[in-house]
Amino acid sequence: MKDSTAGRGGIGIDLRRRFLKQRVLLLLLLPALVYFLVFNYIPIYGVLIAFKNFRMQEGQGFLETVLNAPWAGAYGLDHFKAFVNGPFFWKLLRNTFLLGFYALLFGFPIPIMFALLLNELRRKFYKSFVQTVSYLPYFLSIVAVIGMMKMVLSPSNGIVNVMLTKIGLEPIYFMANADWFRFLFVSSGIWTSMGMGAVIYLAALSKVDAEQYESAVIDGASRLRQMWHITLPAIKPVVVITLILNMSGVLSVGSEKIILMYNSLTYETADVFSTFVYRRGLVELDFSFGAAVDLFNALVNLLFLVTANYVARKVANESLW
Repeated sequence: MKDSTAGRGGIGIDLRRRFLKQRVLLLLLLPALVYFLVFNYIPIYGVLIAFKNFRMQEGQGFLETVLNAPWAGAYGLDHFKAFVNGPFFWKLLRNTFLLGFYALLFGFPIPIMFALLLNELRRKFYKSFVQTVSYLPYFLSIVAVIGMMKMVLSPSNGIVNVMLTKIGLEPIYFMANADWFRFLFVSSGIWTSMGMGAVIYLAALSKVDAEQYESAVIDGASRLRQMWHITLPAIKPVVVITLILNMSGVLSVGSEKIILMYNSLTYETADVFSTFVYRRGLVELDFSFGAAVDLFNALVNLLFLVTANYVARKVANESLW
């Protein structure tokens, strides 16, 4: 019978050896760990304000104020009940889900197709040029992107409306039309993220053995069949993992871009959870209610993540855990 103590000792020695061998890499990782610890994990205690009637009081620290604040109801769920039973819940849920769903439906496959097309380019100069051009929008700030959209779609002198008037159509005030908001939001997001999103798939494609393509050519396979039987299976694990991560963000529509785009005329389709949290929590200073809405949003996203991971493990035998 093997000595279990010796086994544990061997594991400890192996861990120490690996630690000493990779100490430089671990040292480089330390700043990132400190960053996430300080700004992401330590502040988690602040989620308590979602269950309390929190009000900032002069002369008290934040932690002291949180701990001394009264609970919102018997179980601290009054803010959640007020939000779910309130007049804005279903509109916010519909708008948030549709924006996230459309972004996933149209924005997820486009980087994959773009990477596949780039992979088919044989001239390195053209391939590098197209890649570089496609990356550029990703590095533009959201403010610059929205400013460009407003200039291009201006009802008076925007190039789109100028072309519409040239063919005899009436100008459209796109940025003030609720029916156009979702299309503009999703399409601008695809334009800015398509090139950078394709990088992951191009990296996976770079590891495909070239001999597989050579064998397929000898067997008489067309470029389309090579793509279907060699290229796509090679990036399948990356596609599934990326899809799972994107599914977890269906209801995580950020407020920054929407705040820059929307106005009172587009609230009907543009108002989402994050913009409601901004208005209720920061503008109206109702911190507890805003935190409750944001926590509800995070829990629903977690449910999406777990469900997507389960389905991917059962269907494609790929998962995060």
